[in-house]
Amino acid sequence: MGIGEVKTVFLDRDGVLNRMYVVDGVSHPPDTASQMEIYPDVGAALRRLKEAGYLLIVVTNQPDVARGTTTLASVNEINGALAAKFPIEEFVVCPHDDAANCPCRKPKPGMILDAAARYGSDLARSFMVGDRWRDVDCGANAGVRTVWIDRGVKERDPDHAPDFTTYSLAGAVDWILGVA
Repeated sequence: MGIGEVKTVFLDRDGVLNRMYVVDGVSHPPDTASQMEIYPDVGAALRRLKEAGYLLIVVTNQPDVARGTTTLASVNEINGALAAKFPIEEFVVCPHDDAANCPCRKPKPGMILDAAARYGSDLARSFMVGDRWRDVDCGANAGVRTVWIDRGVKERDPDHAPDFTTYSLAGAVDWILGVA
């Protein structure tokens, strides 16, 4: 079923690599790189995946671009700051809102499938790690195993049960390396 031979971990950005901000009960990504707070376990967790031979690709919905509350330049600034610190091959961004009905907006699998084709990822040996229902369903829709990092966000459950649930990226990596 895989596209290629490369084992890949696809990662959501906000809520997986960096903290979300909650305002009036709603989660928001940081507006700038200087506002970003990276989870303390991210560096070691990503290094472990790289040492185990995984390609790391971030796939992130950024609907605030379409909504006009942030710019693509701000999103790219944050991605650039993360890329400067961590061994991530690419940041794939969907700047659309649900109304656009685009194939790249999670839970649709477009970002994963497009990146998998570019890099030769073997979907059967790959994983999606995220903190929201959209991430889990995107991974399931793309045919990769899924890890849900439960950060306590109150929203609907995914349509597909995650293959594993944990509370940190380090826990996700422990599981990935244990089953791979």
